Amino acid sequence: MKRLKLLILLAKKGAIGEKVKITLRELANELGVSPQSVLRLLDEMEEEGLISKDVEGRKTYVEISQGGLAFLENLCDAISEVLYNGIIIGEVISGIGEGAYYVRQYSHLIREYLGFDPYPGTLNVRVLFPRTVFDALCGVRPVVLPGFAKDGRTFGDVKAYRVRIGDVEGAIVIPSRTVHPPRIAEIIAPVYLREELSLEDGSRITIRVVK
Repeated sequence: MKRLKLLILLAKKGAIGEKVKITLRELANELGVSPQSVLRLLDEMEEEGLISKDVEGRKTYVEISQGGLAFLENLCDAISEVLYNGIIIGEVISGIGEGAYYVRQYSHLIREYLGFDPYPGTLNVRVLFPRTVFDALCGVRPVVLPGFAKDGRTFGDVKAYRVRIGDVEGAIVIPSRTVHPPRIAEIIAPVYLREELSLEDGSRITIRVVK
């Protein structure tokens, strides 16, 4: 674990693509270990091919090797696969009151493209995990509800991602023009979700993306 922390710390200090000067004491303070422990860790990491190290007098220069970079990339991929696997944890919040209007305008497209008649309103959820709604939806192909014109007004495309909350299937909808920040998910469903799932503001829910 300390070697991983040290490798990440070296990356933050710019030891990617070039050697950077480091001090054992500074690294030791940041890791909470002794300078001797840092020196031992650096020697072990060099032996494992994670870094390359040059010592010039009292100056030490370190660069993360290709092996070290590959290690970090593989670790990042593994963590992303575990964390961003289509699970959203959030809490129910009140919307701004425009959901019902827009659901009614797009109801014919929701019926055609998603296969259900939507309840006239959306469930708004503040995303607690992962960092944004887009992190959970990356790699998932959306159903695109095409834009249209009506009564002299233009309605843009809407991306819809099928989801399941408990036993209820619905969709997260993301308009091409939205006022919501990336931590807010708007969900449509064939039922009134607050009533169906006994939800109120502050209720914690788990949303599963249907791939």
